[in-house]
Amino acid sequence: MDGSRDRWPADAEFVEYVRARQHRLLRAAYLVCGDLHLAEDLLQGALVKLAREWDHVRDEHPDAYVRRILYRDAVSSWRRRRREVVGIEPAWDAPAAAWEAEVVERRLDVLRALDTLTPRQRATVVLRFFEDRSERETAEVLGCSVGTVKSQTHDALARLRAAMPRVDLETGGTR
Repeated sequence: MDGSRDRWPADAEFVEYVRARQHRLLRAAYLVCGDLHLAEDLLQGALVKLAREWDHVRDEHPDAYVRRILYRDAVSSWRRRRREVVGIEPAWDAPAAAWEAEVVERRLDVLRALDTLTPRQRATVVLRFFEDRSERETAEVLGCSVGTVKSQTHDALARLRAAMPRVDLETGGTR
């Protein structure tokens, strides 16, 4: 029997963890930054940091740990570089031809509307509504106060309403 497998059980467990969650984590990263290549880079960096701490977090909450890294690194990356207009590159696997034109257009409208948000507003909206996090959890992930989360959410929803006047943000349907 190969002794290297016995010495590194955490490595196999980490690989299994990444395989099981990589697509959902990539979607979350894409929603936060709006750029597929940057999302891949952010996810790769977060997974490297997770790998370094795997022995400490694998039995606790590795999902929370890697998402916290992902979102904080995303916000930090925006502080380091100028804001650029990014192209819309959907991060889902099904071919666009499989969707009705209306569904595709609605998704593009949402992505364009998300591009109108500041980086912190975008991260707040993704955490609150895509990740279904509470205000307190969102504040912990972003390293800010609950009051900041409330104000960022309020301002972000106002921008989204202005960018998508035909969409009811409460139900997701059209007005």
